[in-house]
Amino acid sequence: MKYIFFVFCLVNSSVFAQVGTASLYADRFQGQKTTSGERYNPSQATAAHSSLPLGTKVQVTNLETNKSIVVRINDRGAFGRHLIDLSRSAAQEIGLTPKQGACKVKIKVLK
Repeated sequence: MKYIFFVFCLVNSSVFAQVGTASLYADRFQGQKTTSGERYNPSQATAAHSSLPLGTKVQVTNLETNKSIVVRINDRGAFGRHLIDLSRSAAQEIGLTPKQGACKVKIKVLK
């Protein structure tokens, strides 16, 4: 599965959005410290992003299912091929299964 990444920013409306792929944050990291200092909990709606500030809330929409969830960025990651790594519960909410591994998403930063 190959996706092209698009990054755009609507300056006048102060909306920041990105389109790319989301991957599932591995359960093997459960209990380990994230960049924010908290422990990774797969049942919380959290995510890892390479550059958004920690604590940022983003709406993640699966472009195949049109399902969305709001997550909080609490870790660094998703370097390279993926735009964002989602916790297990967040991924399930938008229809991303471990079998798929990744899906095409749009993320929108919320105020």
